[in-house]
Amino acid sequence: MTAVTFRDETATGTPVAAFEVGGLPSRMTVRALIRLRVREEVARYNARPSTRFNGLVRPDDAETELNGYRMRDRRPIDWERQAEIAERAFLGNGFFVLAGDRQVEDLDEEIDLTGDPDLVFVKLVPLVGG
Repeated sequence: MTAVTFRDETATGTPVAAFEVGGLPSRMTVRALIRLRVREEVARYNARPSTRFNGLVRPDDAETELNGYRMRDRRPIDWERQAEIAERAFLGNGFFVLAGDRQVEDLDEEIDLTGDPDLVFVKLVPLVGG
């Protein structure tokens, strides 16, 4: 079993947040890794709901803030709904994923997790008026 570090960075490479998940198989698809990441961050939020959610994608009825989302109320989040939103965001270039030193482009691509790699997630923000 291996571990992976999920790391968020800005487009300029500035670290924003990171967490590690262990006990994983040696290979997983990008889709499975995105779903795992979303499930883990939603589980952490649901264990201690607050008015702020720091996650990969915006929950329904939340407002975007710098490096997170403001929740209108402290309610549980459905991780499966969030995972579906994340998959669509990946396919629509809402964020990209770096595995090691390369960008992964296909949800069904398998990533070798031996060596406890970092997966870097970079959210892309649309330009106003662009």
